[in-house]
Amino acid sequence: MDSLRPQMAKLRARLAVDDVSDVIRDWNVLRAPVWSWLSWVNLRYRQDTIDPVISSQKKLRDTIEASWEQEELALERALLELPRPSLTEAVEAQAIAKWSTAVAAVNPAVRYEREKENALVSEYVKLMGQASFEVRGQSYDLVTINGPATAPDRDLREAAARATYGWMARNRQELDRIFDDLVSLRAEMATKLGHKDFVETGYLRMSRVDYGPEEVRRFRSAIREHIVPLAAALRTRQAEQLGVDKVMLWDEGVLERAGNPNPGPVDAMLDSGRDAFSRLDPRISKFFNSLVDDGWIDLEARAGKAPGGFCTYLSEQRRPFVFCNATGVERDVRTLVHEVGHAFQKQASEAIKLPELLHGTYDAAEIHSMALEFLAWPVMDAWFGDETARYQRNHLTRAVLFLPYGLLVDEVQHAFYEQPASGSAARHAMWKELEASWLPWRDCGDLPHVSMGGFWQRQRHIYASPFYYIDYCLAQTVALQFWALAQNDPADAMERYTTLCALGGSLPFQALVRTTGLSSPFDDGAVADVANQVARALDL
Repeated sequence: MDSLRPQMAKLRARLAVDDVSDVIRDWNVLRAPVWSWLSWVNLRYRQDTIDPVISSQKKLRDTIEASWEQEELALERALLELPRPSLTEAVEAQAIAKWSTAVAAVNPAVRYEREKENALVSEYVKLMGQASFEVRGQSYDLVTINGPATAPDRDLREAAARATYGWMARNRQELDRIFDDLVSLRAEMATKLGHKDFVETGYLRMSRVDYGPEEVRRFRSAIREHIVPLAAALRTRQAEQLGVDKVMLWDEGVLERAGNPNPGPVDAMLDSGRDAFSRLDPRISKFFNSLVDDGWIDLEARAGKAPGGFCTYLSEQRRPFVFCNATGVERDVRTLVHEVGHAFQKQASEAIKLPELLHGTYDAAEIHSMALEFLAWPVMDAWFGDETARYQRNHLTRAVLFLPYGLLVDEVQHAFYEQPASGSAARHAMWKELEASWLPWRDCGDLPHVSMGGFWQRQRHIYASPFYYIDYCLAQTVALQFWALAQNDPADAMERYTTLCALGGSLPFQALVRTTGLSSPFDDGAVADVANQVARALDL
């Protein structure tokens, strides 16, 4: 940082005399290794939350990220202060829009809070990554528990749920404390930034420039009207398939009495991927093989590895890295294909030189991942063999069931940040009330923690990435349009998909969607059309 600060100051000074394009070019060269280092340390920490050396590097990283963020924002402010003709000749409108939201979301007044926020998120990741509990004499964590949690044996599923949420109950005080501190910090930042509340701050952080809370409220209403009834019908069907009177929380992850389709052993999953993508599309096949050959996919779950899956990007190498937690269950395949979709987008748009536009906006980026999940249906036999049709039906069912949950996560975050002084007990009550509204079929019985409104604390995004969840719901609506298109013309669907990937983040969300010829989720009738097509396919 001692070296970078004067270099950034020189770049700002050059804006008065040099061509703007030259300054931006040199800025890109300067920041690539910084962004790579930040991504790499974060990745290493997620890969091993136990190693004390990596943990100390992560603490340093969090401090440096907050400092570097301020340096970049200072240059972005200086760029935005230039005469608009000079700026628009040098960069695309979407870059200007993203810089504008960035400088509105963060400034030097909240630097300390940003450092503390990063540290609190790291605490949460570490806590969840080191969870450990027993089921029938075997030790599990929050990733490996997915095996017994989705087993055909209902008693085993319930035992897995009791162990999981028993651990969360034992750690409730710590989970509450971390989130209490996060809400207080974020509310304080919003005040310092002059925003009404952190909802406004959060939307700016997410670079949302062509829609806001009002459009999201309308989308929520459409999902509630058209999707929630479908989901309720699917839960009723699930109870019949399972042969139970009512689907309990521990049943939700298994749709049929035989259990979920089996994708085969974890150590064969990448080779199956080679086969699948070779038959799907030569561009994606070549890219996937390079990730596997060069070791840029961390697939298997292990002790100390943080839960979840994601794709990160190493700017200096201009390469994506895929992080998963495979344990040999059905969802592992969806996660792998999902993250490969993110990674492929970054490779497909590598001709875009400005980093802000190389990556899709958060909402659009999830289209790349979720759409590939559906476009890969014709080659799912590489993993599921004779159970492929059952996998496809389950996948479409889960896509519908996800949407009400996703909108619940979004709405509860609005409630949390609109009432930041509420406290932990009130937040659990908010979740419980909204959960009953969005998921009226859910029954937690007397399970510890979740029966008291604590399920949300397992959702990493609520802690780490506030308001990054409606993005999955918007993208799922578009991905289902890709699914519908692919049923009739898979080649056309794939071409539209790769064209979208190549655009990166060069346009705002709705404009990107419309380049594919598909509807924005905010368009009148878009959700209803998707619901009707899915209902027909699932015989509802």
